[in-house]
Amino acid sequence: MKTVLIVEDDLINARVFSKILTKRGGLEVKHTESVEDVMEMARSGAADMILMDVSLSRSMYQGRAVDGIKITQMLKANPQTAKLPIILVTAHAMEGDREKFLKQSGADGYISKPVVDHQQFVNQILALLPEEGRAGGAEGAGEAGEAGGEVNGTP
Repeated sequence: MKTVLIVEDDLINARVFSKILTKRGGLEVKHTESVEDVMEMARSGAADMILMDVSLSRSMYQGRAVDGIKITQMLKANPQTAKLPIILVTAHAMEGDREKFLKQSGADGYISKPVVDHQQFVNQILALLPEEGRAGGAEGAGEAGEAGGEVNGTP
């Protein structure tokens, strides 16, 4: 079973995403807002994909405040975790935000909150999941490509 790591500081959003992904997507879900946990799970292959909140208002790493963009940049810069698909999840849904955040972070996808179309949300995540498991690290992660589109239908 594929595992999605939800990195989200809002527990209500984390619960909603978790319920949608387990019930509609048949996926295993883990949740954390600890940057150390994210980095370790990514390195160990414990997650097949990360849903990354952009804001993460309380997240610290090595004594510094970090947001989801910075964490994504760190994961994409590390050859061991670079192929792990990461989808940014954010309430920032103004025109141009999607392109700006994807370019800044190197993430593989973008979903705006609130998630209105649950099936489209699941479909976007399933489209980026690697076909084979990640046992032994990043091999088998495949190239994610561009999984465009807004979940709520508006850019």
